[in-house]
Amino acid sequence: MRWAVNGLTGRERRYVSCGTWVSRPLHVQIVAMFKQTLQTIVEKTDGSLGALIMGADGLSVERFFSEEGAEANLDVAAAEFTSLVRGAMKSGKDLNLGGLRELVVSLGSVTLLMRLFNKDYFAVLALKSDGNLGRGRYELRKAELQLAKEFAV
Repeated sequence: MRWAVNGLTGRERRYVSCGTWVSRPLHVQIVAMFKQTLQTIVEKTDGSLGALIMGADGLSVERFFSEEGAEANLDVAAAEFTSLVRGAMKSGKDLNLGGLRELVVSLGSVTLLMRLFNKDYFAVLALKSDGNLGRGRYELRKAELQLAKEFAV
C-alpha cells in the first residue's frame, strides 16, 4: 500500500514492509480511519454483517464486523472470493470492456458486494439476503471517494 507522506525526516520516518516511509502516528491514524470507514458502512447499511478492505493477494488490510457477522467467517469468504475478483478484472481487460469497478455475489444466506479501489485493493460488504443492497453500494462508493488518496498508485 502506498501512502504519500511529505515533510518527514530522520526519526519521524519509519520504513514499513510495503516499502514506503511513513510516520508511526500517521500509520496509526490511517488504520483508525480505515476501521472508522468500515464501521460507518456497516452501521448505515441495513442487514449488513461486516465490511473489509482486502488486498488482491487475499489478505485483509482492515475489517469490521457486526456481532452477527463476527460468527460467520466473513474474512475467509472474502479471501476465497479474491480469486473471482482477479478473474473478473482480467476478463474485463482481455475483452477491452474496461476495468472492474464492482462485483456482487449473491449466495443463499449472504450477499457479498465488492468495490475496487484500484487493481490491488478492494472493499467487501457482506449483507444478509434481505439486506439493503442499494444502500450498501452507495456507502461503498462513498468510502472509495473518502479513501481515494490513501490508495492512489
